[in-house]
Amino acid sequence: MPFTRLKLGGWLWTQMKPMTVLLLALNEVNFDHVRSYVADGKLPVLGRLIADHGVTETVSERNYEELEPWIQWVTAQTGMALAEHGVFRLGDIVRTDIPQIWETLESQGLVVGAISPMNARNRCRAPAFFLPDPWTDTPVTGSWLMQKFYKAIARSVNENATSKVTASSAFWLAVGMAAYARPANYPRYASLVMSALRGKSWAKALVLDQVLADIFVSQARRGRVDFASLFLNAAAHIQHHYMFNSSAYDGPQVNPAWYISPQDDPVLEVYEIYDAIVGQVRVRFPEARLLLATGLHQDPHPETTFYWRLRDHASFLERIGVSAKRVHPLMSRDFVADFADADAASAAQRRLATVLGEDGSPLFEVDNRGSDLFVMLTWPHDIPSDFKYFVDGAPRFGLREDVAFVAVKNGRHNGTGYLLDTGLSGARNDTMPLADLPARIAEACGASWPGDAELRMDSAA
Repeated sequence: MPFTRLKLGGWLWTQMKPMTVLLLALNEVNFDHVRSYVADGKLPVLGRLIADHGVTETVSERNYEELEPWIQWVTAQTGMALAEHGVFRLGDIVRTDIPQIWETLESQGLVVGAISPMNARNRCRAPAFFLPDPWTDTPVTGSWLMQKFYKAIARSVNENATSKVTASSAFWLAVGMAAYARPANYPRYASLVMSALRGKSWAKALVLDQVLADIFVSQARRGRVDFASLFLNAAAHIQHHYMFNSSAYDGPQVNPAWYISPQDDPVLEVYEIYDAIVGQVRVRFPEARLLLATGLHQDPHPETTFYWRLRDHASFLERIGVSAKRVHPLMSRDFVADFADADAASAAQRRLATVLGEDGSPLFEVDNRGSDLFVMLTWPHDIPSDFKYFVDGAPRFGLREDVAFVAVKNGRHNGTGYLLDTGLSGARNDTMPLADLPARIAEACGASWPGDAELRMDSAA
């Protein structure tokens, strides 16, 4: 652990400085696939880190419906399992006052920062920086430009399925890219932009993760952080959509050629970006302790499932007889609709329950939370131009014009995650609860985590 020397009152004092600890959250990355690529001579940085430090498996929830990144990352950030924190939906962390890793360390005098942490609330007093994820309504801590850039990112992420980006969003994205993209990565940005222009839509997610990493490196260095986290989501997005194209996948499923060329391997592309990002962080912070965590991982999905997203949520709801005060689009097929009161929300829930496909299956799944509804467009099949559906028994047409195709589902969640800690050395084959991650981070920072004393007393007893 490094030291600083202070001269006070003529005396020279030696003060222990906390080690810089950086959490790189590589959401849902499958380390078995990483090892497969490493065996093929790819991903040199990750391959070396695995060889030098080993990989620990993390465990969390068991029920499949509870295996969602916005649940597991709350666990990783609070030290509480779902049964304790109770946060089941993306963005719902703002409804709670659960202590998270950032404000807990900050209360002990450490300087903290965060870039895009999933389902995290900015409750810090004075973080070096805090850029929320695009779906969580919590304050941004950063410059005026960073706040403008964040709003443009959030709008663009939520408009991605419809390929609709407003002129304002495009302007601030361009300004933010010019300000935050590292010159050393210009060739990579140029290559990704060309890929996106050639129809490889996943390249847009890679651009976003690269610029978030560039912001993280610059802000963490400028802010002289003791602990900072970076959350990257492109791998999760790409695996859900294109895992069958990965050379690490050896199953029977094949994506249709109209969906993606058989020669493309987007999973390798995103893993190579992450390999480069981790390498750049290592170079820029050579003394830092790095923790690479995935929260959970993805396995191949066993069947063909389509994902759809409403193009204009509020307009569609109005046309089927649901009047919401406000609609908040979330990831892909999900959205939240706010109502005047619980009675209005219940009436809307009943109305949505009558929206059925021709085979009688519901188009939507609804979670009533009082005066708002969390809604998922769960229809898993194709929606052709002549698709007929029903609202309260009356036939309707034109749904294909109301939805945007998102993806053919390729990956499904698995509750096992992975943790690589450069503070440890040698091969390992161990497991730990994901809820232990904040305590591991606090210990690495030379700080305490709530419950440490109780755990020590229990151990002594």
